[in-house]
Amino acid sequence: MRLDRTTVRAPFAGVVGQRYVSVGDYVTTSTKLASLHTVNPQRAAFQVPERFARDLKPGQQVSFRVAAIAGRDFTGEVDFVDPVVQLPGRTILVKAHVPNPARLLQPGMFIEAHLVTGVRPTAIVIPEEAVVPAEGANAVWVVVDGKVNRRQVDLGVRTPGFVEVTKGVNAGEQVVVGGLELLAPGAPVMARVVERKPAAAADPKPR
Repeated sequence: MRLDRTTVRAPFAGVVGQRYVSVGDYVTTSTKLASLHTVNPQRAAFQVPERFARDLKPGQQVSFRVAAIAGRDFTGEVDFVDPVVQLPGRTILVKAHVPNPARLLQPGMFIEAHLVTGVRPTAIVIPEEAVVPAEGANAVWVVVDGKVNRRQVDLGVRTPGFVEVTKGVNAGEQVVVGGLELLAPGAPVMARVVERKPAAAADPKPR
């Protein structure tokens, strides 16, 4: 093969990675010359527990952060959901199409993904630290007329730092998030309202 008379065309636009041959090597039409990697867009792959199988579908939005790129959020769209549960972890492989115009993302980077599997705009969400164990169940301290009372609650979906309450707390009620070990039923308190907002995703965080 005369290199000065040869043109090698890649099947898609990308960057060349590892080269497998050198000048003088014998090659054929089936010889792998080099590895080629797509730059923009990238593909993000992550595992989701099988209990969310019914909630997964192409077209869902996914946001994630990359350990190697601090302070940046990336978004993509799911374009593949494996129909087979993988063992031994009993997880489902999900892949997403991710725009990468700045070329910050590279193959093999570790990501922490947040996949929106549902939206409940009327959900009651409280800081996770407000929940205390109570006789094998969960409870929170609720402020009513300047006094605290402990209520048993049922919990739903969790997000980092927050948890959904499905029973036991009404919208607009105040729950105590500090000094819980000092409280007793009926004790007077002076509430100081602290506004906290949960992450954008209202459903669990697969990794």
